[in-house]
Amino acid sequence: MQYLLLIYAAENSGPQPDTPEFGAMFQAYMEFNKETKAAGVHVAGQPLQGIETATTVRVANQKIQTVDGPFAETKEVLGGYYLLDCADLDEALAYAAKIPTAAWGSIEVRPILELNFE
Repeated sequence: MQYLLLIYAAENSGPQPDTPEFGAMFQAYMEFNKETKAAGVHVAGQPLQGIETATTVRVANQKIQTVDGPFAETKEVLGGYYLLDCADLDEALAYAAKIPTAAWGSIEVRPILELNFE
């Protein structure tokens, strides 16, 4: 079953660029990528650009409305994701705990509702 692991953290929390801690965090992400690929569970994963690049779309009364920024004002923002194909939720949770940002942010694990749209 596929699980989406959503990576949340407060902006500017955790290691900052151009520091040794950031280099260590980046290396930990590379090791996580290697592990999930070697285990055959890695489907996709990427960091997201900052929330200042987000645009939210809503349709109300058949009119399209766009708003600069994320859909909600929150302390933690979505910073990236992994899509993993795991045997079960326990395996997905074990991988989520290995994502470096879990040390100062949070990882939301959601099963994919697999529908056949073809």
